[in-house]
Amino acid sequence: MSIILETPRLLLKEFCEEDAKYLFELNSDPDVTRYTGDVSYNSIDEVYQFIRNYDQYEKYKQGRLNMFDKQTGEYIGWCGLKYTQDNDYSDLGYRLLKKHWGKGYATEAAIACIDYGFKVINLNKILGTAMKENKASIRVFEKLGLKYSHDNDCGNQPCVVYMITKEEWK
Repeated sequence: MSIILETPRLLLKEFCEEDAKYLFELNSDPDVTRYTGDVSYNSIDEVYQFIRNYDQYEKYKQGRLNMFDKQTGEYIGWCGLKYTQDNDYSDLGYRLLKKHWGKGYATEAAIACIDYGFKVINLNKILGTAMKENKASIRVFEKLGLKYSHDNDCGNQPCVVYMITKEEWK
């Protein structure tokens, strides 16, 4: 089963090798990766390897999804849920090309992903983690109805964890 989600403006679909160039571009912008702890890919081959090894869809029926404008086909970024086995929770994440910031795409895509998590794969809770300095991501969490849960450590950066339960979701 392939995961494909639609919103009024967006089409979200699983990572595939044809889309490697988009992930490479996305992670090459230091402003985009500033609050992620990720580093840029050194080559497009690293992206292909990442996509080939990405097992979230098969193992957990969830994962990050590439986001495209439904009308133009333009790449926007990615959004989706990622199961974290060590802590037994699903994490909501999103990353957009800078030219698409501030247009509501993260919120729109995240609504579809949260709906999928609660209504299709029957999750009980979804968490979102952001570095404390990342006010834009925290604002998206709050717009979605996620509530502050606790402080945490993201590698060597302080971060906050937000959460929403199935009962709290509209």
